[in-house]
Formats: sequence, C-alpha cells, structure tokens
Amino acid sequence: MDFESLMQSIQPVDGGWGLRLTEDWLQGRSAYGGLQVAIVLKAMRALIPDGAPLRTVQVTFLAPVPASEDLRASANILRAGKNATHIEGRLQLGGQLLCLVIGVFGATRQSAVRIRPAQPEVPAGKIITLPQIKGVTPDFLQHFDVRWLHGGLPYSGASEAKAVIEVGFKHSCTVTELHLPAIADVIPPLAITLLRKPAPGSSMTWMLELLADRYDHLPLQGWRFDAEVLSAADGYTSQTAMIWAPDGSPAMLSRQSMVVFG
Repeated sequence: MDFESLMQSIQPVDGGWGLRLTEDWLQGRSAYGGLQVAIVLKAMRALIPDGAPLRTVQVTFLAPVPASEDLRASANILRAGKNATHIEGRLQLGGQLLCLVIGVFGATRQSAVRIRPAQPEVPAGKIITLPQIKGVTPDFLQHFDVRWLHGGLPYSGASEAKAVIEVGFKHSCTVTELHLPAIADVIPPLAITLLRKPAPGSSMTWMLELLADRYDHLPLQGWRFDAEVLSAADGYTSQTAMIWAPDGSPAMLSRQSMVVFG
C-alpha cells in the first residue's frame, strides 16, 4: 500500500481514527517512527483543519507498532492560545499505548529576527544507492530511494558517525504535512555505520522542528540529511540531522535518542 492510500484509509471510528497497517511499512517488528507520527498527525490536524502550520513534534516511542487491522489514533487539544495550539496524540492497539506525540501548531508572526542557514557543499566522493535486500534492509524502505552522498554505509566499520544522505519517495505526489515526518525518519541510526555486523536498535524519543510555513511546492524526491551522532555510550546514542528541502532551503531539524545493541 502506498503512503497516500494508507493515509486515506485512516477513518473516524469510536471517537478516534482507525486504520489497517500492512507489513510493507514495518522496520523489524514495528512500523517505523516517521509513519507512526504521520498517522497521529492526521488525528491532530482534524482538530484544527484550518489552523496554523505544524511547528514541532515531540515523540516517545513506547512499544512496537505491529501490522494490524485494529490500530487506533486519537488526539486532544491541551491548550489553544492566540497563536499556538498544543495537541496530544496517541497511537494505541487494544488499549495499549504504543506512541505518544505532542504537536505544536503556530501561526506566522512578524519578526525582525531572521536567520536562514545556507546548505553546505557535499564533500566529493562516490555516491552509493542503498540496495533493497529482502530480509536485510527494513521492509518500509521499499517505498523510498536512499542514496549515501558522503559517509559510511550501515555496518561498514566507518571511522566516524557522520553522513550526508539523500532521501525521496519512489513515487511523485504533492508534498503534504503528513509526508514530512515520514521523510524525516527514513535514515537509520548512524551509530550502526561504526559496526561491522548487524545489531538491533530502536528510537526512544524524537523531536522534529519544521523550519518553513509551507512545503507543498516541493517534490517528494531529493531531501538531503546532514546527520551526525553527537554522543554514544552504554548502548544509547544522540543523533541530529539538518534536513534540507530539494531546493536547498532549510526544511527540518531532527534530534533522536536511540538505543543500539552492538
């Protein structure tokens, strides 16, 4: 099922939103985090359909989200101020809380302060397309093209956990708000580039900041990640990524706390 069909399949049910999640969107035994957030975001946006743009999401991943016909998303407004609205969203299965999201939607304001970072050049090197290998790469990656522009590949024994990676959906469509978290969580934990053999890992928390008011003029291909592991010890890592839109403008800022068992 492609991304748009999956999002359209999320329908109101029992005071929340229900959906059927298929196995092609899994990363191991769970839906990958970007999809989880996109599902919850649809429930959030329904509360303010004509409201302000999404500015930030804060996510806690509590338990694996399996392929199921009975997933439920829900949302409620925590506070609606003059300019900003805080909304809590939940993804559940059989009453068990799997993912908790806080989203902040904020109206555009006039400001004398404007700082827009410039996209740096990518160091020269060989560009490698991440292969799709059944049973090796996560199932959800079949929906994406992923290219390493710089840095070590997963399990390559790289000397440093930094990389420049290009991500895009395999199909073309108008970018929507729901596509943004789905794109922003495609890249793997960079700590695994330091390893020489596969090891399990998962995200615990994620913060995503959106740096523009609109994205619907952009294609689904050509999103660039300048990613780096800032700290890693005792099985826990802190990873950041500056995400550039296909036109080179700053799009999103991602920060994740992860565990890597290797």
